[in-house]
Amino acid sequence: MKRARIAFNGAVYEAVVEESGLLKLNNGRAVKEEEVTWLPPVEPRTIFALGLNYADHAQELSFSAPKEPLIFFKGKNTLIGHRGETPRPSDATFMHYECELVVVIGKMARKVKAEEAYEYVQGYTIANDYAIRDYLENYYRPNFRVKNRDNCTPIGPWLVDKTDIDDPMNLTLRTYVNGKLVQEGNTKNMIFSIPALIEYLSSFMTLNAGDMILTGTPKGAVNVNVGDEVVTEIEKIGRLMNKIV
Repeated sequence: MKRARIAFNGAVYEAVVEESGLLKLNNGRAVKEEEVTWLPPVEPRTIFALGLNYADHAQELSFSAPKEPLIFFKGKNTLIGHRGETPRPSDATFMHYECELVVVIGKMARKVKAEEAYEYVQGYTIANDYAIRDYLENYYRPNFRVKNRDNCTPIGPWLVDKTDIDDPMNLTLRTYVNGKLVQEGNTKNMIFSIPALIEYLSSFMTLNAGDMILTGTPKGAVNVNVGDEVVTEIEKIGRLMNKIV
């Protein structure tokens, strides 16, 4: 099932995406996609993000692949829904899209073994975790300014239940800029898998329902400019559209 959050006629609704493409709101009304404002599909608690979790992406940025997960936090201010607009800073030279599979935690998790990790997953969605590489800082805060600007992380369009995804570690990821394919990879090439990440995080901190893990991006980062339409796509989940302003 695909679950969305939308704004319609001045109110916020939970919605289910029907096979017809219509959105069935939790008051029973059905509306068309173009009639609503898409919101992030989940109201997040803690947002974790992975750096360099694909060896080919680390290589294209001239970094060595990490030997343990390289994780940083993101603020809720960064999230914006499907069909939203992301501002490009006027002083930016390198603004890169990053198509990422997002894991949403479904219940409290503490000291979870990798073989049990999927029991704690609610579902999956897509993020485009834009990086403003001009703002790379220092060893201690490498991605704080790079990844935490307002509206710089489109997410959605919806959350897909985990039971609808047979193998989240074998999904094709693609990014298109103005209709041209510019990035393609597969989640099977993650350095640290979804079960490994849940085991790692829950070994020293409690994960809760609504926590998100952005699992990193494969190679193919290219600069984007004002006016570009960027679509990030993940097999069996959907297509997330966003514009640069």
